[in-house]
Amino acid sequence: MTPQTPALRLVLVRRVSTAGQAVDGYGLDAQETDCRRWGTIQTTPTVRIVHMVTDGDSKGGKSGTTLLDERPGLMNAVQWIADGKADGIIAPNLDRLARELTVQEAVLSYVWAIGGRVFTADHGEHLEDDVSDPMRTAMRQMRGVFHQLDRGLIIKRLTEGRAAKGAKGGYAYGSPRFGQRSVDKALTDAEDENAIAEQMERWRDEDGLGVRAIAARANAEGLPSKRGGKWHPTTVARVLSSQAREQARQQAAKARADRKEQQRRERAARLLAQR
Repeated sequence: MTPQTPALRLVLVRRVSTAGQAVDGYGLDAQETDCRRWGTIQTTPTVRIVHMVTDGDSKGGKSGTTLLDERPGLMNAVQWIADGKADGIIAPNLDRLARELTVQEAVLSYVWAIGGRVFTADHGEHLEDDVSDPMRTAMRQMRGVFHQLDRGLIIKRLTEGRAAKGAKGGYAYGSPRFGQRSVDKALTDAEDENAIAEQMERWRDEDGLGVRAIAARANAEGLPSKRGGKWHPTTVARVLSSQAREQARQQAAKARADRKEQQRRERAARLLAQR
């Protein structure tokens, strides 16, 4: 009798990059269905999905540009391989593993380095690089390039759309200031918040209160802030001064840019460490 080949033990890897994608786009259930369907038709050898991991959920996604150590689900899949409990991973496509070529190649290299195999439902097995077959590597990396290009085009469209809307005076992005709220992606006046702002102006103009006293009085009387927290002198100052609001907006934008630059530097350091 011909000995039966043991089933290939795979960890199913899913990822959504945004909360909306989990519900409306290529969501987690659809990804799992595609992977399991692929597994049922494999015969040489047969495939057994022994574990499933997920990065991102209905509340928030996980970017495909994040590195391996920033993906707890993928890290867990790798650990299963390292512990000998699985032989490799199965993902719907390379895009779900990564949407940036450098990240894609880093993930593949790491899985291969610990003896694991990589499969995608739309392609089958992605074999390790072979110097005798450079076309294999080139074609895989070409797919990664187009995944990265697709992501770049999406970001470009979003950025240009927001800029065009802002140039026309529309609500483009960011948190609406106190006294306004976003309704159907358009700014409208928030009457309850404007009433609070007018009350604070009367305390300042008629009662001669400073921003600290106004904040204390607003908290004592239970006036709700924008996000439901306590009033602070700085937030009161922004409500009472359009110039202060603009300064705060610029400071917030600078802080976001600084965080992004720091994340870029940390990511570069991790990439260099993996070489």
